[in-house]
Amino acid sequence: MSSSVSVSGVAAARPVQRELPARGAAGVTVIEPRRGWRSLGLAKLWRHRDLLYFLAVRDIQVRYKQTALGAIWAVLQPFVMMVVLSVFFGRVFDMSEKTAVPYPIFVYAGLLPWMFFAAAVSASTNSLITNANMLRKVYFPRLTVPVAAVGAPLLDYAVSFSVLLGLMGWYGFAPTGQMILMPLCVLITIVAALGVGILLSGLTVSYRDFRYVVPFMIQVWFFVTPVIWPVSVVAEKYHWLLALNPMGGTIEAFRASILGNAVDYGGLAVSGGISVAFLVGGLVYFARVERRFADVV
Repeated sequence: MSSSVSVSGVAAARPVQRELPARGAAGVTVIEPRRGWRSLGLAKLWRHRDLLYFLAVRDIQVRYKQTALGAIWAVLQPFVMMVVLSVFFGRVFDMSEKTAVPYPIFVYAGLLPWMFFAAAVSASTNSLITNANMLRKVYFPRLTVPVAAVGAPLLDYAVSFSVLLGLMGWYGFAPTGQMILMPLCVLITIVAALGVGILLSGLTVSYRDFRYVVPFMIQVWFFVTPVIWPVSVVAEKYHWLLALNPMGGTIEAFRASILGNAVDYGGLAVSGGISVAFLVGGLVYFARVERRFADVV
């Protein structure tokens, strides 16, 4: 009796070898690690585009909920900034001589893309922390959160563009053929904002110090970008450094398309390439750390 029990126990303990179904057989699901671009979650982002739209609309509604002026704030903020800078730099430092055009329209043409970039980066950076409760409760592509955060600044960008058209009429700048470059400059600005914002949003979840670093970084970035000063104040041999700034060549090309000045296509190409590099790098880093968001947010 004991020998039969031991033999049956050994037989039961012996692992049973079964032949696995062939790959691609009916009813068989093979789970493998994703490779290449698929691992960045871009396909999932497209499948959840309705959620992306909902989050963007929610941010816009929250932004202007219970405000007396509503969307007028999108126009008022850059306009007041332009007036202050025009009084301080335009009159005190007489920047009009260096810009060769009225300083108010010069500075507003630089403020318009910059303020969108700064607002989009700030919103994307804090988006995951702001939506921490949602991240813990349900699964969805985390990339939708920082991408949707760009929606509200983009709407402000479009609304505040009306002031630029008014300034062009006031100072007698008629649209030229170079304005065809404007959509390209806007696209590069969006790419740069998404790239930097996505990268910083992933870093902020792991290292909360970035919540304090980003505002300071944006302030410094503002002064090293040709927003309130022309590139002519920098020696020509150092202009390539300005192009390494993703907003440097972009703002200069955007301003040139408005004012009809010569466009630095080389600087625009370099800034565009840097913007794309930021976006690809941000997506790669985000995809690697995304799985830990629900645990550490």
